[in-house]
Amino acid sequence: MEKNQIIKALEKAKENSQKRNFRQTYDLIINLKGMDMKKADHQIDTFISLPHFRGKKTKVCALIGPELEASAKNSCDKYILADEFPKLQKKDIKNLADEFDFFVAQANIMAKIATSFGRIFGPRGKMPNPKAGCVVPPNANLLPLYEKLQKTIRVSSKTAPIIQCGIGAEDSSPEHLAENTLTVYNSILHLLPNEKNNIKDVLVKLTMGKPARIEDAKQELKKKKKSK
Repeated sequence: MEKNQIIKALEKAKENSQKRNFRQTYDLIINLKGMDMKKADHQIDTFISLPHFRGKKTKVCALIGPELEASAKNSCDKYILADEFPKLQKKDIKNLADEFDFFVAQANIMAKIATSFGRIFGPRGKMPNPKAGCVVPPNANLLPLYEKLQKTIRVSSKTAPIIQCGIGAEDSSPEHLAENTLTVYNSILHLLPNEKNNIKDVLVKLTMGKPARIEDAKQELKKKKKSK
């Protein structure tokens, strides 16, 4: 898959979508084949750092002790100190899970975080995850992590052989969208048991539009031969 092929598909996806009174998002869809989703090694759950902003602000909340209060205050959208955990009601924790994309945890209070937030955050996939760098030591600088999370997406495929994720907004540059697409595609490719042989097709679409297939060079060559 090459950048120019992705840009062609993005242009077609834009043609397939009517102008809306809100800012639409470009989604990348990867349909898989030859995957048994009951097998743990066929399931995908990973975090991918994109080279460019995905077009939507990522909201980050820090669950910390007093050691990280100053750093969290200067970087995160919200922080909650460990002493405040017991005061939170179930509805408060549900609201937090709905509002924030990522939660950062101070490593030495993870047990308290699990006790207070685990039952609600766990099923929603919102527990602070070390794979995303979201479990940090008490002396961490949270600003670089916050900036990294603005370009980080979680990609998951556990029950159905399909991956869908946002790669940018409709006003993002085609080059940036294409580079984000390539980053996701190549990251997923190396997680599949048979790599390219497990990919049925790759498409892009705007929120309210029809998908457009990204044709690889071989597919385009076959189509040209058939047309002749």
